[in-house]
Amino acid sequence: MSKKLYAVGALAAIILLIPAAAGADVLSPSITINPSGSSDTSNAEVFTGLKLALLLSALTFLPSLLMSVTCFARFVIVLSLTRQALGTAQTPPNQLLIGLALFLTFAVMSPVFSSMYNDSLLPYSEDQIGHKEAYDKAWSPLRDFMLRHTREQDLELFMEIGKMEPPEAPENLSPVAVVPAFLLSELNSAFQIAFLIYLPFLVLDMIVSSVLTSMSMITLPPTVISLPIKLMLFVVIDGWHLIIGNLVQSYH
Repeated sequence: MSKKLYAVGALAAIILLIPAAAGADVLSPSITINPSGSSDTSNAEVFTGLKLALLLSALTFLPSLLMSVTCFARFVIVLSLTRQALGTAQTPPNQLLIGLALFLTFAVMSPVFSSMYNDSLLPYSEDQIGHKEAYDKAWSPLRDFMLRHTREQDLELFMEIGKMEPPEAPENLSPVAVVPAFLLSELNSAFQIAFLIYLPFLVLDMIVSSVLTSMSMITLPPTVISLPIKLMLFVVIDGWHLIIGNLVQSYH
């Protein structure tokens, strides 16, 4: 399973960073050194070498790309703001929240990753399809997933920024417009969900603060009283289960 995810991740990097190279034939760069000291290298071979160097450099951005084209952003933002609303500082720690967000992301994105692997990467590795067809088959399920969760106004914004003409069909949309529009929509959805989670805890903090003020206990920090109450209520209602369950359901 992990090998499949790594393979799909590498394919996603190729799709998003060098889509123009999808239809090109990849040549094996060869440089012949003559005894005179000159090199017999064509422009095509030099371009191929640069293209391979670009691909290797693009792989360093793979983690950021996977965060940008998946539901990771929504998960990690909601979980982080939930922790902030509880007032527990660094508990749970960032590593734990990121790990939980990653596993939730793999769970939600597994049908998309499987489709990309079975329809594109696997046939391409067996030389059954070419570069252009592999790119189209890999981009299609990822694009469909992102468009389902992208607001039309965000998509129009980035098409306007890129001075792109409205396509005749969604299949013709460029990743340059789809990816940032999807990420912007994810940020908007994450903050909306986080606000709904944050609101009851904020009300509880205000009530505790008002009670302490009315009792002239100004020197006592409200969090000393409100934190145990918030933790108790959160555990009683099984808060983590409710939040994670509804987050996952928001993609179905």
